[in-house]
Amino acid sequence: MKRRDFIEKTAAGSAFVGLGLSLSSFKSDEIKKITILHTNDVHSHIDPFPADDPRNANMGGVSKRAALIESIRKETPNVLLLDAGDIFQGTPYFNYYGGELEFKLMSMMQYDASTIGNHDFDNGIDGLRAQMPHATFEFISANYDFKNTVMDEFVKPYKIFIKDGIKIGIFGLGIELEGLVDKKGYKETVYNDPIEISQDMVRILKKEQQCDLVICLSHLGYKYGKEDADKISDLKLAALTEDIDLIIGGHTHTFLDKPTVVKNKVGKDVLVNQVGCYGINLGRIDFYFDNNKQNIAKGKSIVV
Repeated sequence: MKRRDFIEKTAAGSAFVGLGLSLSSFKSDEIKKITILHTNDVHSHIDPFPADDPRNANMGGVSKRAALIESIRKETPNVLLLDAGDIFQGTPYFNYYGGELEFKLMSMMQYDASTIGNHDFDNGIDGLRAQMPHATFEFISANYDFKNTVMDEFVKPYKIFIKDGIKIGIFGLGIELEGLVDKKGYKETVYNDPIEISQDMVRILKKEQQCDLVICLSHLGYKYGKEDADKISDLKLAALTEDIDLIIGGHTHTFLDKPTVVKNKVGKDVLVNQVGCYGINLGRIDFYFDNNKQNIAKGKSIVV
């Protein structure tokens, strides 16, 4: 793409959120674009909100989200579609079908990966396991140790995707289940410290696997107040780690118009994004890579 065309096509709309670079850093001969689409805390909202809903009239719904995703895929070829957990619980669809419908619809939309939220245990770990045959996408969680549970073979700590020669490493993190989920619901699932696990993951993905982009799918929550100061949030995770480029969050139902930029522990920018809940919004972040695989990004939240 010629530099002039590149600037014209990307300068409009949401502002660029820098990763220590600017457009002038890029060579003009070739630029690769990777588009990350994401949802979180959809909570079994299959239908759009009704027309008389006082807050979210006619918003959301799987069919509209699917159409939006399809239109973006036609526009740009290198798309990853991700979810940050709490797929289950919130409408009678889950009460009746137990998650089967949610997983089937996400598979039809061709999700690439999801992490696991606390409400995904609402029918117990056996109920979650029972729905796994309906999911064609990957489940990723690095800090939940499932080795003594029925979920062990269905969850990976990370997954690497390659799009147009760009190597993208994605790992998942879940919130501590004790206090949120009955012990009988998650059984022998072990929660490990997300900061320590993240450093292990980025060492593998960045140093060993030489990934060009490292993404964390997190269900830790965006941030917490003074009463929960000890909790690890996405903002804390970004500040206390290194080599994570993007954190896609969930759990706190935080509506962000565009990603938050946080300095990591070595002073580099990390993008943190979350798009609320109930499928009302679809997150979109476009990464642009030059020949040296340096990148800049722009992000926005799209109303469904």
